[in-house]
Amino acid sequence: MKLFGLKHCDTCRKAFKALVAAGHQPDFHDVRIDGVEKAYLTKWAKAAGWEKLLNTRSTTWRGLSDKDKANVDEKKAIALMEEHPTLIKRPVIEAKGKVTVGWTKDVEGVHLK
Repeated sequence: MKLFGLKHCDTCRKAFKALVAAGHQPDFHDVRIDGVEKAYLTKWAKAAGWEKLLNTRSTTWRGLSDKDKANVDEKKAIALMEEHPTLIKRPVIEAKGKVTVGWTKDVEGVHLK
């Protein structure tokens, strides 16, 4: 199990703690420090949808130029997230061939069984 997020993100820490309590040993990957390869972003976009993966509510998104935020499609979203990993909605969890984005009750149900 891999958990991709930010070390100082409350939601990522909450997810990590819950996963450990459920007996998992997630491999934590800090997207800000370690970056994210385009291959991961492409795989996640296909599995979860690029619209769900791109965090348009983030401070990073608000700081982008209008040009960067205009006409976003999957290719442009992946390029933006590759350049600005904090645009990735988090946490992204890869486990047992599944990819989940965020930490909602539904995602908890998938990973805390």
